Amino acid sequence: MKKILLSLFVFVVTTVAVAQKYPEPEFSKEVYYLKKDSVHSVIRLEKGSSKMENKTRMGGMGGSESAYLLEGEKSTVRLNNGNKLSFVFSTGNSAGSSSSGQSDSMMRANGIDPSAMQGMGDMGGMNDPASAIVLYKLETASNKRKVLLQKNPGMMPFSSKKQQSGDKYSFSVKKIREGYWELVIDKTLPRGEYAFTMMGMGMGNMDGSITLFAFAIE
Repeated sequence: MKKILLSLFVFVVTTVAVAQKYPEPEFSKEVYYLKKDSVHSVIRLEKGSSKMENKTRMGGMGGSESAYLLEGEKSTVRLNNGNKLSFVFSTGNSAGSSSSGQSDSMMRANGIDPSAMQGMGDMGGMNDPASAIVLYKLETASNKRKVLLQKNPGMMPFSSKKQQSGDKYSFSVKKIREGYWELVIDKTLPRGEYAFTMMGMGMGNMDGSITLFAFAIE
């Protein structure tokens, strides 16, 4: 009995410590910047949505381009350093969160076992946010920021002969608890504008647009 109580105590203390180090974001299914101080905190990124825009020049002879656009040349969220950056993402179902507890209570009240539903509401059972989230460096021009998906060369002599796409930056995914991940950027980000896009695993919006979470490195 003492061993069981001791194990339970250790589990509770560990859970509380992790919750304090990795606070639950106010809004679920959004990417937040994780500010690692003596007491960790999360900062909400600039949120926007965009539909894919396709442009052609001279009926395609001068090339074509597919991109997502954000209004404004600069993000409202500015980070001073691009070194050792971390972000977090929560589905709102992470262990210990108030929303998760309330949801479980409601299911039990209706005779449903919460454990039987585990994973069904977790964004289609997402086990790795990297399958749905991509980090892009943005191009800026004409008071807009652009996620360049693809730029195809044209047939004209003066057009580019090389197919291009936007710069992507990789990140490693660390599962902190159920429904909660830390996204650790693999290398230092240079100065510029950036955005996480959510376009996979059914993450698109009903109107065909995608959600973007933008920030900048100064």
